[in-house]
Amino acid sequence: MYEGTFPHKRYKETLEFLRKHIPSPASILDLGVRNPFVDFMEKEGYTVTNTTGEDLDVDTTAVKNNNDEVVTAFEICEHLIAPYNVLRDIKANKLVASIPLRLWFSPAYRSKTDPWDRHYHEFEDWQFDWLLEKSGWEIKARKKWTHPVRKLGLRPVLRYFTPRYYIIYAERK
Repeated sequence: MYEGTFPHKRYKETLEFLRKHIPSPASILDLGVRNPFVDFMEKEGYTVTNTTGEDLDVDTTAVKNNNDEVVTAFEICEHLIAPYNVLRDIKANKLVASIPLRLWFSPAYRSKTDPWDRHYHEFEDWQFDWLLEKSGWEIKARKKWTHPVRKLGLRPVLRYFTPRYYIIYAERK
């Protein structure tokens, strides 16, 4: 439907995965403030609400008091110091979450200008799986993909072959 119009390969892969596991229409609580990807979800027929920027490490009220069918967490868990708490407290029975994977050849991301825009965690896939299992989720599907960049050097070449993103579909145990 949107072939060739995505600003990022990540959007294309994420939307394809979401479509496959969560048929629209569905009501979704998307963790994090409204972002450009929400527009793509809404065009697919999903009803999306977002959290309001509260510190989900400290205040999980948004997931405890929500009645949406599905929670999505696209590139949010790596920003949390304690993602276990919010994952444990989700009331919905379905979760679609993605993370950037830890790359051995690249340091964790940290913005120099925005104190919130940094990665406390960059998981390996098994670590994220374990976190989900410990917080009460059973992974039903998973996918990884690369994120090549158009630059010269060893690290850009490695990005053609090394998966950068990991996405899961899970259901409450």
